[in-house]
Amino acid sequence: MISWAFIFEAPETDPVRDRLIVERGGVRSTIVAVPEQSAAVGVAVELAGEGVQFIELCGGFEPGWAGKIVEATGGGIPVGCVGYAGGASIRRMAALFS
Repeated sequence: MISWAFIFEAPETDPVRDRLIVERGGVRSTIVAVPEQSAAVGVAVELAGEGVQFIELCGGFEPGWAGKIVEATGGGIPVGCVGYAGGASIRRMAALFS
């Protein structure tokens, strides 16, 4: 089975309660909300310990967090960052949260 996780930031969330697990066709997808970006590090370590094979961070994460997660998990699993298509998409996302 392939096991992966997607972590995103949403205010006032609890990563223990605010998660969704979908298992279909040999793939286990775990989606976890964290209240702030720094909380993703501990969640990633926990997920890696549970057998998650790779992690993706929402495009809203600052780039440095991927490196911190790689370091915290001992470099044992790939960590990716979702990106947005071009400057127009980034400006629109920024407008949503300003």
